[in-house]
Amino acid sequence: MAPRHQLALICDVFPPSRSSGAVQLRDLAQQLAADGHDVTVITAASDLDVPWRIEHVGGVEVVRLKTPRTRDTHYVRRTLAELAMPFAMRRNLARSPVASRCFDGLIWYSPTIFLGPLVRHLKARSQCPSYLILRDVFPEWAVDLGLMGRGLSYHVFKAIADYQYHSANVIGVQTAGNLSYFDGRLPSWRGRIEVLENWLAEPAVSHCDLSINETDLSGRRIFVYAGNMGVAQQMDKLLNLAKVMSPRSDVGFLFLGRGSEVGRMKARCATESIENVLFLDEIEPDEVMSLLSQCHCGLVSLDSRHRSHNIPGKFLAYLQAGLPVLAAINPGNDLEKLVSTWRVGRVSTEASGLDLPDLLESMLGDELADPAISRRCRALWETKFSAQAAASQIVKALTDDQ
Repeated sequence: MAPRHQLALICDVFPPSRSSGAVQLRDLAQQLAADGHDVTVITAASDLDVPWRIEHVGGVEVVRLKTPRTRDTHYVRRTLAELAMPFAMRRNLARSPVASRCFDGLIWYSPTIFLGPLVRHLKARSQCPSYLILRDVFPEWAVDLGLMGRGLSYHVFKAIADYQYHSANVIGVQTAGNLSYFDGRLPSWRGRIEVLENWLAEPAVSHCDLSINETDLSGRRIFVYAGNMGVAQQMDKLLNLAKVMSPRSDVGFLFLGRGSEVGRMKARCATESIENVLFLDEIEPDEVMSLLSQCHCGLVSLDSRHRSHNIPGKFLAYLQAGLPVLAAINPGNDLEKLVSTWRVGRVSTEASGLDLPDLLESMLGDELADPAISRRCRALWETKFSAQAAASQIVKALTDDQ
């Protein structure tokens, strides 16, 4: 029997949040518990009216700590709240029943980049190794997209990010393409970097009350986008695709989720009479599979100016559901090779996305010509992106480092 470890999973999102990061962390925590470890999730909770609250969910102890609000607020206020967050978490953790608990290993998730001070405190107290799950190279991607220059703000955020990197014994990036970012970047750091694939557990499928056949998209082949719709996703490429496909009565587009771009996207559809599109708010994560089962293809969109590599959580959900993928991504992204090697869809790396209509047409043909594509999608998820593989890799890295 493998040794039993006392592990802490530190994060700023966890269910009931419906974000892909929250779902991933739930799946990881429950897999670690299923593998026989004692798991304590330490998470931020801006909606608490008390300093702390402890819950037990799926064999996992969840310690929610009151923090300033960091979501759905002004940029400056959010930055200040995120700076204060780890110190509020440390203060309220000290008031909780787990204040004096020591751990055999710490695991934390980025984004956010601001958890370093809390990790350092717990690491010093427990004298244990730590593993950073790095899904987002910030502030570099913000510079790539033109959202930030290399001025004072950039250097402040970069210093905070570097502080969290130096707090880790091991950093797990999500694709091999992201390894090069760290070449020579942390000369005084003595840790190591490895590829930790994204993951998603087999879903506990709940019924979704929404029937697409009862909407204006009834009878169409549904291309679905499920996830965050923000600046980094360059969603206009997908709306342009929907507009080009408007004359076809057999194709529809479903956008499921939330994000800073949703309001503008809806306004554009109204102004330009793009009528083959349906917008839906977030639904419970366990209902997503039921909704995806009514769809025919999953959509991925990333801003073409990205220089980092990304395997979005929505991509994994599509694979689980057996949906091929139509992806508009940045050139050189490792996702392109993955889709091509496993033959699970089509990829556009053109900045304009002008080739997307032709790629969509070819995917419609694949439904008849390649009936095994759905099985390959499931096989890819089972082979590379299971929660069990991620949990085992993280525990091995922590125990090897002791």
